[in-house]
Amino acid sequence: MKKFYFLSTCDTCKRILSELDLPEDFAKQDIKTEPVTESDLEALRELAGSYEALFSKRARLYKERDLKNQALSEADYKDLILEHYTFLKRPVTVIEDQIFIGNAAKTVAATKEALHP
Repeated sequence: MKKFYFLSTCDTCKRILSELDLPEDFAKQDIKTEPVTESDLEALRELAGSYEALFSKRARLYKERDLKNQALSEADYKDLILEHYTFLKRPVTVIEDQIFIGNAAKTVAATKEALHP
């Protein structure tokens, strides 16, 4: 699978998308207009190792709901990501059996290296 999960209204996602210069065979999914399905999320968890790795603790709703003061389980992370797109850390790039999560400079650099060795 070659897929790029992003938010089209996010300037950082747009910048990274243009930086990566994705090949034509990449599927791009705007998670706001086309929400992540449970089967998609399960496949991402398989690659990432946990739902928590895919969860954005920088989401506005994370702060509004005071989730940092709650003991969240893997099931909670899964349910929250499925409930609202902002809980998915983004962008997420899947290249076959590799996954790159988030917008950290090192992550973007590693994604570029995997795409264009």
